[in-house]
Amino acid sequence: MIKEICLKAKAASVEMAKLSADAKNTALCRMANALEANVEKILAANKADAEAAKAKGLKSALLDRLALDQTKIQTMAKELREVSALADPIGTILSSWTRPNGLIISQVRVPLGVVGVIYESRPNVTSDSAGICIKSGNAVILRGGSDALNSNVAIGEVLRDALAGTNVPVDAVQVVNSPERSVAEELMGMREYIDVLIPRGGADLIKTVVEKSRIPVIETGTGNCHVYVEEDADLEKATPIVINAKCQRPGTCNAAEKLLVHSKIAKQYLPVVIAELKKQGVEVRGDEETRKIVPDVKVATEQDWYTEYLDLIIGVKVVKSLDEAIAHINKYGTHHSDSILTEDFTKAMQFIREIDSAAVYWNASTRFTDGNQFGLGAEIGISTQKLHARGPMSVQHLTTTKYVVLGDGQIRK
Repeated sequence: MIKEICLKAKAASVEMAKLSADAKNTALCRMANALEANVEKILAANKADAEAAKAKGLKSALLDRLALDQTKIQTMAKELREVSALADPIGTILSSWTRPNGLIISQVRVPLGVVGVIYESRPNVTSDSAGICIKSGNAVILRGGSDALNSNVAIGEVLRDALAGTNVPVDAVQVVNSPERSVAEELMGMREYIDVLIPRGGADLIKTVVEKSRIPVIETGTGNCHVYVEEDADLEKATPIVINAKCQRPGTCNAAEKLLVHSKIAKQYLPVVIAELKKQGVEVRGDEETRKIVPDVKVATEQDWYTEYLDLIIGVKVVKSLDEAIAHINKYGTHHSDSILTEDFTKAMQFIREIDSAAVYWNASTRFTDGNQFGLGAEIGISTQKLHARGPMSVQHLTTTKYVVLGDGQIRK
């Protein structure tokens, strides 16, 4: 089954590379219209997934990621239209120069080819990834998690039906309809057909794909994100940022998992911010200094500092300096998104310069690390590595380059 899917995707990728921007944009708009026209079909499939997930005891934050409603489907359609409105990256000349021998050399954006995406319980990833891959001239093979299997298959069917009659080949979008782990592992071995593999999900999924894939991997998603409150922070501004970063959608990779507070304001600020966190239903785990100030928080273990909770849980630590905060984040974080709250420009610039993360914030919530929020359109994932892309990945990040060399009879001597 997997080899047949890969063969079809490879053939489709050849056709995708030839398409005009108008052809791709027309297909994207038809896909968006089809999502809106098939809301009942998609919601029925999603209801079956949600009921099965509840029966399995999936925690509430993950159920939130799985669940669809009419508004979310409309958002999926809206994001496809937004992708269609983006500039087409294919054929863009990044640079061009002429050599002394008269050769004209240009570096030009081209598609990657076939993109594989392995992801967990977020059905919107199916449409987002399909849209971004089509816009960037790629074919895509989508393998979602078992919790969202019915939803992903239904969305995939709707999108493929919408492509019929357009210039985009139907096989440019394919959804693997098996939840078996062996099928995912077979997909990871298809180096001959798939050009890049993108895992989207928790640490265990990403680790498995990185270790088992024979295909080049772009790591995404794991977000042990921090908010650090400096001694000179505007505390009225700080608390809403902390609450938003932790509580708005705790099951996302850009939600804050750790709060660091400078020791000079800890006695003043910790009782206030922890009380607000608890009002939001957050379980607080603190280090020894935190528990001296607010005794009724749970003990944070060494493992807590490494953990991405994806839930209404936060680890809190008191630090003595900006340098200690930076060292802590670089040691325990996942290089995703980290924020400093301070009114001091010099301290903010040191934090921005020295924190080794894909997105670094000054006086803002980490929840903004998102392709749409950054103005990139929908995203296919947030890369936490340094090759081949870093941060939210949109259409331009699913391209590579080739050199085009124009001559007039030159030979090398």
